[in-house]
Amino acid sequence: MSAQDVGAPKPRVASGARPARWFLILCEAFALGLLLLVALAGTSRAAEAEEAAAGGLIMRAKGGDQVVEAVRLGTDIDMTVSGLTVRGRVTQAFRNDTGRWVEAVYVYPLPQDGAVDTLKMVVGKKVIVGEIKKRAEAQAIYDAAKAQGKKAALVEQNRPNMFTNAVANVAPGETVLVQIEYQAPIAVSAGEYSLRMPLVVAPRYASPGTAATPESRARVVDPKVAGAINPVTLTVHLRAGFPLGATASATHAVDVRDEKGGKVITLSKGQVPADRDFVLTWKPVPLAAPSVALFREKIAGAHYVLAQVTPPIAARSGPPPARDIIFVIDNSGSMGGESMRQAKAGLLYGLSNLKPGDRFNVVRFDDTLTVLFEGAVAADAGNLARARKFVSGLEATGGTEMVPAMAAALRDDDERDENGRVRQVVFMTDGAISDEQGLFDTIGAGRGRSKVFMVGIGSAPNSYLMNRAAELGRGTFTHIGSTAGVEEAMRALFDKLESPVATNLVARFEGTASDAAPAVLPDLYLGEPVTLAARVEDLDGVLTISGVIDGRPWQTRIRLRDAEAGKGISKLWARRKITDAEVARSLAQITEDEADARVLKLGLDHGLVTSQTSLVAVDKSPSRPADAPLLRSDLPLNLPAGWDFDALFNRKAAASGNGDAPDDPEQQIAQLDLPQTATDAPMLILTGLGLMILALALGAGGWVLGRRRNAA
Repeated sequence: MSAQDVGAPKPRVASGARPARWFLILCEAFALGLLLLVALAGTSRAAEAEEAAAGGLIMRAKGGDQVVEAVRLGTDIDMTVSGLTVRGRVTQAFRNDTGRWVEAVYVYPLPQDGAVDTLKMVVGKKVIVGEIKKRAEAQAIYDAAKAQGKKAALVEQNRPNMFTNAVANVAPGETVLVQIEYQAPIAVSAGEYSLRMPLVVAPRYASPGTAATPESRARVVDPKVAGAINPVTLTVHLRAGFPLGATASATHAVDVRDEKGGKVITLSKGQVPADRDFVLTWKPVPLAAPSVALFREKIAGAHYVLAQVTPPIAARSGPPPARDIIFVIDNSGSMGGESMRQAKAGLLYGLSNLKPGDRFNVVRFDDTLTVLFEGAVAADAGNLARARKFVSGLEATGGTEMVPAMAAALRDDDERDENGRVRQVVFMTDGAISDEQGLFDTIGAGRGRSKVFMVGIGSAPNSYLMNRAAELGRGTFTHIGSTAGVEEAMRALFDKLESPVATNLVARFEGTASDAAPAVLPDLYLGEPVTLAARVEDLDGVLTISGVIDGRPWQTRIRLRDAEAGKGISKLWARRKITDAEVARSLAQITEDEADARVLKLGLDHGLVTSQTSLVAVDKSPSRPADAPLLRSDLPLNLPAGWDFDALFNRKAAASGNGDAPDDPEQQIAQLDLPQTATDAPMLILTGLGLMILALALGAGGWVLGRRRNAA
């Protein structure tokens, strides 16, 4: 309005024009209602963020905008250690908090050398026991049951340490329990026994052009936004078979109590989020003699034995041989945050422990590659200073192209070194890649005289890849779970690198026919036992293990009759034979078809979940009405503790304009729609709609009134 209009008389409006005024009122009320609805959308997002902090999540149904609240997952793990084996029982509770019928799908890890053999599904008071089938057959049975509205569960192996659990036709408000059982060996290193239970699957980097896998497409939660989900309770019954010394966990606070036959270990907090692996260690009371353990089992007329021998290793009489040590460090995006600090600290510790006469080099990789020196250089002050500066400046970013880095580390210009120099590769990574087979092929083809020592970084490293790579490289696997544990872990590793090594190890069964696994025993390092399983014709024979330690012959003999009774040994033997078949395929000793045939037979004969077999359980009676739709709910995962979400998904680079967020929408947190908590949203909706209805009513009334006045 202009200044000259102020105070001016307003024009008279003809009676016939009054409906226009009511029309303006109608528009204003309608707009107010619309504004309330828009405000509601913003309020909903804020409420969703509040719920995210509490750990609640929902997901949109595929192919539409409909929001589906995520199935809640709770897990209970119960493990019993008997000497050198652990029997684990994992119970997963799938709670459907939605008003829809859903199929719950969850990717979860297990020990890479575990043998999964049991599946049970509990619905109400009904228990359905699973059967082992060929993978395709099990999938077909599950799909048919799902389509018919029947309760069904399917356990499939994605990798030896990674599985997918699918549960079909979970009713609104219903809880379905799925229980699996497995058998696994106990690890022993430097006289310390350890049990690792992986609790979270880390997202895996997939090289361009490779097929996507369940874990490379896994949904993960940003802990800064959504908090932690997937609670876990855990109990270990420890019956070590010898007097126990120290028992502890470096990953979780635990309570240790006495029970008949041993100890019981529980989580001090009772329930924790599944965001890091659980590790338990224990030591025997110091003994003067080497420990020898032998267990036996008879199944279906066949005898199985499991032997674990820690040989006496004499102190080295002279200086260790000169070495070439090639350090490899992963600085890809998945190493962001705590993992990068651990890796850098570990490598710097390794550099500080090089001896006069040693040579070294440093390789760093993400989706690019840098080799610091043209070849191995002397560990003198100048070269070490340059290496320390290089390592200190590394930052985590980019993809995880591990294969080229391993090939560069194995490249040996002095393969025929005649000075007795030892060549060792120390490879530091979280192992978060999809192309594991490519790495195995590279080691098998190019290892030469090199020994590969894998150092797993972070709270949830890919232990399957680490162990298999170390086995193929005739080295060992060391895990660094925290920055505080770097020095201790690296000191133990360098003790191995410098200590006498038992080579040319051979196991022979005398007096009985046998089929032993592993087919080839690995080299032996300080304090690390030899472990093997075998199927034998009878127990009248003797097991002899021989080799060379520090240039001198060494041998030990064990009578099979002296073995103690054990359980699950046959399944461990079968699991180890499966690994042998996969290793033989990696080394091109057998074809892929031959390996698959061996794995299939072992899986069916011993009731194990493998790459060729699955467990399936089906409730025979339909529960979902034929006209009720079934929605799929992919349960999200926690980001492993210590991982940097922004670095993993390249968010920082994208924000600065120096990079892009991942193209695959399944890898973005945007795929996880945050839910709305108890807010005043219903009242806002009613108010907005009410105003819009009022606007229509006022408009109609004004129009009628105007018509009457005109008629008058």
